[in-house]
Amino acid sequence: MLEQEQKNTAFPIGKGYLADVPELGICPECTGLIPDDEQCKALWRQYGMLENVREHSWAVAELATALAERAAQRGFAVNVPAVRASALLHDIAKTYTIRHGGSHSQLGASWVIYETKNRAIAQGVLLHVYWPWRIEQKSICRLPFFVIYADKRIRHNQCVSLQERFEDLLVRYGKDAHSRANISLAYEQGKQMENALSAQLGWNLDAYTLNSGRLVERA
Repeated sequence: MLEQEQKNTAFPIGKGYLADVPELGICPECTGLIPDDEQCKALWRQYGMLENVREHSWAVAELATALAERAAQRGFAVNVPAVRASALLHDIAKTYTIRHGGSHSQLGASWVIYETKNRAIAQGVLLHVYWPWRIEQKSICRLPFFVIYADKRIRHNQCVSLQERFEDLLVRYGKDAHSRANISLAYEQGKQMENALSAQLGWNLDAYTLNSGRLVERA
């Protein structure tokens, strides 16, 4: 879907669609509803999410939650339930845009704002495809990055390495030079996030996988 997302948005991903806009803050105040798992599942049903998209969203949420919990244990100010809700809802508009076109991140964020009035959760939905600003280690333990990175590690509903995930994207969506270049840029951004998160969380994330909602070292 990365290729479709690029075609349906008015920006070239490689340049960053907000590159000329001052950053407004990567962790806005978390006000409004923070839906729990059952409320998120109700929104899945309300917006007609396909079963495979639900399975993917659940796996992304499990990984994002594990990362957020680790950050909270290490003293970072992280709202773990908000991270989980944002991850569960990050693809809420995917089914609609598969059928009708458009940007699933932008449409999904607008739906989340409408349903929850929570800007922090909506921001994670809006930015999960691509982060348009610099990645700095000191500010990596924030809601959007947990969602973005978790989404980059989940292929369908399985946790794989970034390399495996993006090799799969190249096979499925790398139909021309432009698409391959954007996928490569997204991979490089994923590695930057992985390195920054690994340093702050004290884990070598490349060596970890997800098992029953927990991050464990690969065998």
